[in-house]
Amino acid sequence: MDLNSFRAEMDLARKSGELLDFSRKHVLHGIPYVFKDRPNEYYDFKKIITSQFEISFHEVYITGSGKLGFSPHKGTNFDYDSDIDVAIISSQLFDSIMGKISEYQMQIRKNRRVIRESELSMYHEFLEYSAMGWIRPDKLPISFQMNVLKNAWFSFFESISYNKSPVGNYKVAAGVFRTYNHLETYIVSGLEGLHHKKLKDEK
Repeated sequence: MDLNSFRAEMDLARKSGELLDFSRKHVLHGIPYVFKDRPNEYYDFKKIITSQFEISFHEVYITGSGKLGFSPHKGTNFDYDSDIDVAIISSQLFDSIMGKISEYQMQIRKNRRVIRESELSMYHEFLEYSAMGWIRPDKLPISFQMNVLKNAWFSFFESISYNKSPVGNYKVAAGVFRTYNHLETYIVSGLEGLHHKKLKDEK
């Protein structure tokens, strides 16, 4: 399916539940575009991630243009400048990270920790994402005392980027969703945004 076909079929998904079914069928299901005709390499790539975080095999997904072969939001095709976006679904990993965030937030409340003004908006953005069931480690402030986690996280994904893993010569980035439902809700929300943008442009 190319970008135009994707948009045309998505335009027909108007009734309740149709957009969810569309996202399951085209965005989440199947072998990602970046692993087209390479199902064994896709298995190996997922195994590297599941081993690192000690999670189940079915809890790792590739999303975005690496999955589809194009970005419906940007209107561009997947190329070597694209990132490989990985969604890890693990309530255990999510709660573990948020437990540390809670400790840090309590220290801020008691004035034992201070966030620089330049990092405050980034931290608020991180908290906004996490409230929606999605942890984005790239939004953690540099001064955040979880740097061991942050650095370890980015070091790992750097270690499987740019021809250092079966995915190929791409940057690999990841976030953690608490449940599969949170991932589905995020994807459907993005598609709803495309619907609304199209209707606005047509006016």
